[in-house]
Amino acid sequence: MVGPGFCLLALRVAMSLNSLGGVKSSARFSSLCAYILGYVHDKVTNNPADQLVALVNDNRTAHNASSGLYDNPGLACIALQYIKAYQGSCGEVGGPNAKKPAESEFAETFAPNCGVLASSLSPITGRLLGCQSKYVQPKVAFSEILMKDSKGLEILQSKNHSEVGAAASSSDGGSPYFWCVLFSSGKGNSSFSLEGGVAKISRPGCFSGANDDCSGAGASSRIPRLWPIAAGALIAVDVIFGL
Repeated sequence: MVGPGFCLLALRVAMSLNSLGGVKSSARFSSLCAYILGYVHDKVTNNPADQLVALVNDNRTAHNASSGLYDNPGLACIALQYIKAYQGSCGEVGGPNAKKPAESEFAETFAPNCGVLASSLSPITGRLLGCQSKYVQPKVAFSEILMKDSKGLEILQSKNHSEVGAAASSSDGGSPYFWCVLFSSGKGNSSFSLEGGVAKISRPGCFSGANDDCSGAGASSRIPRLWPIAAGALIAVDVIFGL
């Protein structure tokens, strides 16, 4: 992830270069930092799972359920593993043949696959799961798939939730497409804790809070490594400043 730390580093380098090459060097690094931060922000907003969490929180607030829920990336990664447990079988999501993964899978399979510490798992207080043959935008998935009946609205508005994690995925890069939202009563700073602080990325699929480029549920690429971006940005800045 790129953030203020990167800018601080860029500033230090710029100050050093300023003493050697004048103000233009400092301007180059300031522009580079702004470029990369803008690039990463744009990419993160392309994640449909992030958009799904935003819709959840907006609708909870609109219905006076409570304040927005904490977007927990560990819980979100587990939501993606929850989807994968269905192995592309839409028929098991709802209706008379509906099934759901065994509770034991959370600790035995989902948590290890995400790098979530099993000891930090917290109770799941609600689940929204949907599946259909074609990919739709998050707003449509939320309103027409996950919230199509009163049960979905009841789960959404529950006051038992304190955090949320969302995921969207295709099946091996194609149809059908799954959407999943998991709610928990855990504490955001201690539940679904990640080894090393970063969730394991797996494809296909996206999950919220991952700062991961995922423009569709079947996306297979992540945000490009930053040094090639930095190099390209630096070249662009060279042209702009005529250096």
